[in-house]
Amino acid sequence: MESLMLRETKEASAVVARALAAERETLARLGRRIASRQPPVITTAARGSSDNAAGVFEYLCEIALGIPVASIGPSVASAYGARLRLEGALHVSVSQSGASPDILALQEAARAGGALTIALVNETASPLAAAADVVIALHAGAERSVAATKTCLASAALLAGLVAEAAEDAGLRAGLDALPDALCAAVDRDADGGDAAALVDVLADARSLFVVGRGPGFAVAREAALKAKETAALHAEALSLAEIQHGPRRIVGEGFPVLAFVPDDAARETSLRTLEGLAAQGGRPLPIGTTDTPFPGLRTGTTGAPLLDPLVGLAAFYRVIEAVARRRGHDPDAPAHLSKVTRTR
Repeated sequence: MESLMLRETKEASAVVARALAAERETLARLGRRIASRQPPVITTAARGSSDNAAGVFEYLCEIALGIPVASIGPSVASAYGARLRLEGALHVSVSQSGASPDILALQEAARAGGALTIALVNETASPLAAAADVVIALHAGAERSVAATKTCLASAALLAGLVAEAAEDAGLRAGLDALPDALCAAVDRDADGGDAAALVDVLADARSLFVVGRGPGFAVAREAALKAKETAALHAEALSLAEIQHGPRRIVGEGFPVLAFVPDDAARETSLRTLEGLAAQGGRPLPIGTTDTPFPGLRTGTTGAPLLDPLVGLAAFYRVIEAVARRRGHDPDAPAHLSKVTRTR
């Protein structure tokens, strides 16, 4: 029987298309406000997969807008009661449920500190949405699988849409138009056949792995590592392909898997050189992306906007890791010790 995780992964393309269409005016209006306001900093607050979607936003903002983005630990407000100084800033909270007390506490502290607050939520009747200055809805419908898939991709797509509007970036806008079809093609790939099956075979037998990338690809690597742990009980550490050079590569030995998100972007050449170095010391690079590499991996389609293409790779990976979880004897919809909504304080 098809898992909820797989079913919801298949829904992601339609959810992204619906969300981008429904929130088009809100994104355009807010984008114009960012362009005119020129906030000195943008802060984010999120947990889990939502935080990884916010990581994609961070890189896109810094690359396309030149505005620094800082992820603030919600406990700064909820546990430590810190007062924030965010005059003129933008604060973005990302939460599927909009119900986590610590995310809400940080949003309140950010507003008190002078920030314009934006809540990106699936539950628009939630406390987080009610207390925000601006609400952006995910339009994802019910997500019943503990492992968030369609809401993560929709969050990242909407945040990318906000950057595209603020930057008036025609390339990002066109890429977002193409994203739903690219996601659909990636998810339609059968995990039981071809290169996807080969990737399932490797990961099903692995004891540990690195998941790596650069830029938005690193944020996606964090999400992939989370899903490996969450659904397949597979230890995975997410690293930047730059940071892996500073010590972590020491443990890459014979056959050690290195799952890499490698789009055809400005970091492509340096990323491939790093993977070649890891292969030379015995590692097993497993690239996911739009570009040709000397290593067997998973080739995906492109949106035409390389900075968005890691999202397509992520959708393909969701299908792979769902199959890996089942192969390893786990139910991807009912990971041990976890629940759908975590109300941290």
